[in-house]
Amino acid sequence: MQHRAKKRFGQNFLVDTHVIEKIIDSINPQAEDHIIEIGPGLGALTQPLLKILTRLDAIELDRDVIPELQSLEGGERLHIHNVDVLAFDFTAFKQSNFEQGELRIIGNLPYNISTAVLFHLISHRNCIHDLHFMLQKEVVERIAARAGSHDYGRLSVMMQLYFRISPLFTVAPHCFRPVPRVESAIVRLQPRTSTAIGYDEHDAFAALVRQAFSQRRKTLKNTLKGLCDSGQIDAAGIDPGKRPQELGVDDYIKLFRQIH
Repeated sequence: MQHRAKKRFGQNFLVDTHVIEKIIDSINPQAEDHIIEIGPGLGALTQPLLKILTRLDAIELDRDVIPELQSLEGGERLHIHNVDVLAFDFTAFKQSNFEQGELRIIGNLPYNISTAVLFHLISHRNCIHDLHFMLQKEVVERIAARAGSHDYGRLSVMMQLYFRISPLFTVAPHCFRPVPRVESAIVRLQPRTSTAIGYDEHDAFAALVRQAFSQRRKTLKNTLKGLCDSGQIDAAGIDPGKRPQELGVDDYIKLFRQIH
């Protein structure tokens, strides 16, 4: 019986073989890589990966597709984790399964939770080598946006602080079943080897950025009320009359240092 996509899981299955090959080429998997696939669905990427890898881990919430995945050629090397990806501890998994080497994480992320997944992975960046994701094109544009642009926002600042962003190529709606109403895009994210914000400072920095963009049409002196005053903003070398989208990542770091 053919599996029907479920709206509650945000399922749109990739069916275009040319796009599948292009994604695999972009990932360039090696036999001993520690790859985790998020949301494998019916195995469009899983099957070609199993032909290369000695082990593949997959996080899949939909129990109904698991038999399909287990029946793939090389399925004995596939380890399926039937859990919510937002509850999956990538760091603990890496420590308990692989003594050496970092995780490579890939996936066609459900668009309804893609931003939440990206923020979840920030906290596990120290065990990650790279990420290759299919996302809504609009989300990729937001991740890669530059300060001052319409797409620039909280997601841009946080992802650019911790990752090097490489948009790769777009994927048309007709490459999926069912056909989504939006274009998709493939992006590569590589954790930065060092950042100006330490692990123990992450929550406070994230709170600053979140509050700054909570009312993006307002100026910093208004949107950051209660967190800092105009004098502190000015002391960081930033005009309190600027709006949040006008500040680059380095500006937010300077402001954070001034406040804390």
